[in-house]
Amino acid sequence: MSYSGNQHHRDEGSLSQPNTPERPPYPAEISAPEPPSDQTPDQSWQGALYERFFVLAPLKAFGTMFFMVLFFMAYLKLLHDPVFAVTTMPLTPVDHWIVFEPSSLMLYLSLWVYVSLPPALLPNRQILVGYGLAIAGLCAIGLLIFLFFPTAVPTPHIDWAKYPDFHLLKGVDGTGNACPSLHVATAAFSGIWLSRLLRDMRCPGYFQIINTLWCLAIIYSTMATKQHVFLDVVAGGLLGIIMALLSLAWLQPNNQKRALIE
Repeated sequence: MSYSGNQHHRDEGSLSQPNTPERPPYPAEISAPEPPSDQTPDQSWQGALYERFFVLAPLKAFGTMFFMVLFFMAYLKLLHDPVFAVTTMPLTPVDHWIVFEPSSLMLYLSLWVYVSLPPALLPNRQILVGYGLAIAGLCAIGLLIFLFFPTAVPTPHIDWAKYPDFHLLKGVDGTGNACPSLHVATAAFSGIWLSRLLRDMRCPGYFQIINTLWCLAIIYSTMATKQHVFLDVVAGGLLGIIMALLSLAWLQPNNQKRALIE
């Protein structure tokens, strides 16, 4: 009798709480899978850097080299054969504060490595073409200014014979084509683009610090080598910043439908 009574109570409980199937979870309740436990945060940006360097690598390498050759052909033509009278740029107190520093030559020459980094990290052909058009526009503006308003820096009181490392620089790139400084303009343009690319790839913060210091060191070197004066630097910096911001606004996402970094 005791057994049947217990059975009766269990049956009543089963009637009062019917055994209905559970509803399937809504999609919002389904959590995203956790990343593998052996994946480190560094793998994402390191992998992005590795992939970017190999995307369209031949086109980037030969395109950058070809662009530099064409630029220097036009630059040197205007430097050695100016069409109009050359104006000497005035000095400012900043030019007297920044003295000639022979060791800054390596910083000055490092521009050609620096300006090659942003195109090397671009993700696809569309952005690469847009970037190329933007920096070509920057150089074209500078060359047009050199054509119609040629300028030069004052001759510094330096015995260049004591500094043989400068012979090649002075023999090829004289003190003409001064304002705006395209050395500064291309450094500023590249620095802003490189900062954006590093941020989009979620690189560590020290990459941004290195980028900023390298860009500023190149800008400093243009005056420390006495290739440019302060007014050249200001004009070149404004040109580079404006062109960089315009090109990023042109190529960045429109209503999140197209991402700069795919």
